[in-house]
Amino acid sequence: MHELSSTQIIPILIDNDISKGDDIADLIMEAIKGRNETLLENDVVVITHKVVSKAEGKVADLSTIIPSEESNKISLKTGKDPRLVELIISQSKEIVKIERDIIITETKHGFVCANAGIDASNVGMSSNHVVLLPDNPDESARRIRNDIKSRTKINISIIISDTFGRPFRKGQINVAIGIAGIDPIVSYIGKTDMYGKILKVTEIAIADELASAAELVMGKTSRIPVAIVRGCNYIAGDISISKVNRSKEFDLFR
Repeated sequence: MHELSSTQIIPILIDNDISKGDDIADLIMEAIKGRNETLLENDVVVITHKVVSKAEGKVADLSTIIPSEESNKISLKTGKDPRLVELIISQSKEIVKIERDIIITETKHGFVCANAGIDASNVGMSSNHVVLLPDNPDESARRIRNDIKSRTKINISIIISDTFGRPFRKGQINVAIGIAGIDPIVSYIGKTDMYGKILKVTEIAIADELASAAELVMGKTSRIPVAIVRGCNYIAGDISISKVNRSKEFDLFR
């Protein structure tokens, strides 16, 4: 009989407005201490990308951007600010779909999402400022993990999350866009189910599940950009989030 386990999700409040150059690991450790909490071995720390992007200076001022002819054309079609469209194009490998006021792109990281992941909410500056995704979310996660480990000597995993829509369901969920210390996929291929049937295709995106679970305590207006997920079984490893990206030849919708 399998041993039953429970998972705990602990919200971590960071009341500071994040600025370029801030030490995210230090802010997290101070916030955990302020909550009278402590990190435990194999905890997963989920961090919203926005605080990471701000600390890395990935904030753009639209007033400094000159839109191209292509951006102006797309702006007329979608109603979006042509400067924002120019920024979306600059952060994308490919425009996947333009429909009504929606621009779906494949980012330079390989993520397929709206507006190349660019976000104008919770920026904390003028309405002209938007937040971009980190240049290398995996590297950002590794750096934060290493910084925390150097302070605590504890093995944890880091997930950097963002909010994505889904093509066939309403509502957004949080997904992992950068990881460190965790395999983002749990594969059951080749194993048998409870009735002895061999599983052929089942792979669980555990990093996305953890990112989505963490959002339950984060919210969008609560100044809780970090959550600790405790008690979850996962496979440790130095693996890139690109493992979850479906390659174009297997994408039935492009």
